[in-house]
Amino acid sequence: MTSGTQGTVAVLADDLIWASRLVAAVNRAGAPAVRLSTADELRVVLDRDAAAERGPDDERRLLGVIVDLNGRRYDGAKAVALAVAARKPVICAAEHDDQPTRKAALDAGAQRVFAYAKLFTDGPAVIARWLEQESRVGS
Repeated sequence: MTSGTQGTVAVLADDLIWASRLVAAVNRAGAPAVRLSTADELRVVLDRDAAAERGPDDERRLLGVIVDLNGRRYDGAKAVALAVAARKPVICAAEHDDQPTRKAALDAGAQRVFAYAKLFTDGPAVIARWLEQESRVGS
């Protein structure tokens, strides 16, 4: 992450292995991550972020959301729409050949849907580029 960009990234994933991998990728990209397992937890984080009065350098500010689209405890596309409605950028992880799920997430407002394999091999770099891009857009 570049200098001057501070904040956290919410990771919505109810699969322990993928949640751990996504959180680790966010951390290696230079941002702290908050792991969430349900849409209700995401809603609380989004509401808390919207209600807080903070400056752009507040490290508690929510920078964006990463959604594992194959969660069993939530609907991935609805989670994307929830985050987008809160004006947060969203990227997702999904099976590379699950076109209906990928399309639903993109239609809900996800910026990109990455294959699990891509995030497994290049996760920190992918997330760092996303955060860098978002810091330029937010400036």
